[in-house]
Amino acid sequence: MLERSDDAKEKVGLLARVLRQTVRWVSWLGLHPLRAAVGAVVIFLAAEYLLLPSERLKTLATSNPRRTALMEQREREAAGSGKAYRIQQTWVALSRISPDLIHAVIVSEDGTFYEHGGVDWYEVEESIEKNIEEGKAARGASTISQQLAKNLYLSTSKDPLRKLKELVITLRMERLLSKRRILELYLNVIEWGNGTFGAEAAARKYFGVSAAALTREQAAELAAVIPSPLRHQPDVRSSFVERRTSTILERMNARGF
Repeated sequence: MLERSDDAKEKVGLLARVLRQTVRWVSWLGLHPLRAAVGAVVIFLAAEYLLLPSERLKTLATSNPRRTALMEQREREAAGSGKAYRIQQTWVALSRISPDLIHAVIVSEDGTFYEHGGVDWYEVEESIEKNIEEGKAARGASTISQQLAKNLYLSTSKDPLRKLKELVITLRMERLLSKRRILELYLNVIEWGNGTFGAEAAARKYFGVSAAALTREQAAELAAVIPSPLRHQPDVRSSFVERRTSTILERMNARGF
């Protein structure tokens, strides 16, 4: 009986200490909300990084993913609306994609792709300032690597937690894969229309040629619709496509591409 009594007292004492510590933490959080928020984000990122399936990411170095999270999302959306949905995708090596398309995509989506480590922090800062001015999400700052992480493993949701997961996956991916491989994966999984994924399927659908045979202007037109591939088509002239195509060609010329 004495042993049980001592055990019970020890448990009560432990519970009391936990409660006192909890009260202290709650009080501290109330006094330092900003530090608490930053700490929560750091803990979340650290946990996500540690729980990240590194082996799964490593396989991307030599294996092409059969499905992506975005493909599965589009299939669910189509099923929910009772529409038929068929994925068109043909994997090709980066060497079988027109250099003009590669350059057009880089200048339009991520001009410092080869310089940053997955995140363009200057663009992030500019984006935050612009969005505060506009009072809404008026400007994005996702790099090619971030877009690839989102397409492969996440969704199009603007949930802040999704963006944090995207950041963690991006940083890990940049450590495991070469820039060339990241670009190759990106150009093969990116959405280019309803059910159309990757440069080869897009080139054949819109222009009737292989990704390797795209002209300079066709490449710029394909790159022009990347921000909204379900609203715009590269072979349908619109003010949006024409304006972006012209800007992309000017940037390519300026950089000697």
